[in-house]
Amino acid sequence: MKIIVDAFGGDNAPLEVLKGCEKAVSELGVEIILTGHEKKIKKCAEKNGISLDGIEICHANEVFDIHEEPKEIIKSGKNTSMAVGLKLLADGKGDAFVSAGSTGALVMGSTFIVKRIKGIKRIAPSPVLPTEKGNFILLDAGANTECRPEMLVQFAIMGSAYMEKVMGIKNPKVALLNIGAEETKGRELEIETYKLLEKSGLNFVGNIEARDMPKGECHVVVTDGFTGNIALKLYEGMGAFFSKKIKWIFSGAGKAGAIFSLGKIRKLRKQMDYKQVGGSALLGVKKPVIKAHGSSDGIAFFNAVRQAKKCVQSDVSGVIENYAMQVAELSKEV
Repeated sequence: MKIIVDAFGGDNAPLEVLKGCEKAVSELGVEIILTGHEKKIKKCAEKNGISLDGIEICHANEVFDIHEEPKEIIKSGKNTSMAVGLKLLADGKGDAFVSAGSTGALVMGSTFIVKRIKGIKRIAPSPVLPTEKGNFILLDAGANTECRPEMLVQFAIMGSAYMEKVMGIKNPKVALLNIGAEETKGRELEIETYKLLEKSGLNFVGNIEARDMPKGECHVVVTDGFTGNIALKLYEGMGAFFSKKIKWIFSGAGKAGAIFSLGKIRKLRKQMDYKQVGGSALLGVKKPVIKAHGSSDGIAFFNAVRQAKKCVQSDVSGVIENYAMQVAELSKEV
C-alpha cells in the first residue's frame, strides 16, 4: 500500500513529517510517497539521521501558502506539494493522501482534482472527538457553511460508514446537533433534516444539544459547517482548558497525591490529544484524504498515515457510495 504525504504541509514541516513517515514505514508496513522539494527533504533527513528507506520523493517546487485563496490550488498552485500529491492520488499512483496544509485548499483540491464520490454533493471534514464512552465523529466541521437538508443526510451516511468501518462500531447512532431535543426545534434546516433522517434507514436517535456531545450517547453528530466549526473549536478549547486546570490542581497537591492520580491524568490527556487520531478524514472523496492538524508532530503524522491505511483497507469510499445508493432508493420508495 502506498500513502502519499505532503512533506511541506503544516507548521513543523518537513522534519516532523519525515519523522512520522519513517515510523510509519517501519511499523505499519506501508510505502510512502513524499511530495515536495527533493533537495530540502533529503537535506533535512540527512541532518536529522532519518532513514528514507521505503520512501519515494516526488518533486514539487512550491508550497501552498495558507493565506492564499483555496481556489488557487487548482490554478496558480498546481506545482505545490499539496496539488502534486492530490494529482498522484487521482492518477492512481497512491492509495491515500495526507496533508497538514490549508483545509480550504485541501477540500477544494480534493473536490476538483480527486473528485467526489458519485451521488455525494459536498465533501465534509470530519474530526473524531473523545467522549466519556469512546468517540464520535462530527461533520461538517467547517467546509460547508450553507447546507440543505439532503446534504446533512449525506453527512450522516458518510459518518456512519466511517464509524462502522474504521472505528469498528456496529450500527452507529446518528444525532442531529440542535438547540433542543424536540423534533420541532431549530431552523427550517434542522426541522426538515430531522424528517429526512427519520426515514433514511440509518440508526437515527434524534436531536442532540451541544452540552450532551461529550456524554458519548451517539457516534455521529451532523450539522452545517458553520455550526460544526464553532462546536469543534469550543470542544478543542475546553479540552485544552481542563488539561491546564488539572495540571494546576495537582501542582499543589503534593507528590503523594500527584503520583496516586498520575495514571488517570495521563489517560485523560491521551484521550483528549488530537495526535492519537492523526487527523480528520475528508469524507465524500473518491479516495481517502486525511487532513492532519496544522501543528502536527511526528506522532500525529504517524497516526494520520495509520488512519489513511485503515480507510484504504476498509474501503470507506466504496462503503459510502453503497450507503448513498441505498438511502437514495429508500427515499424513492417513501
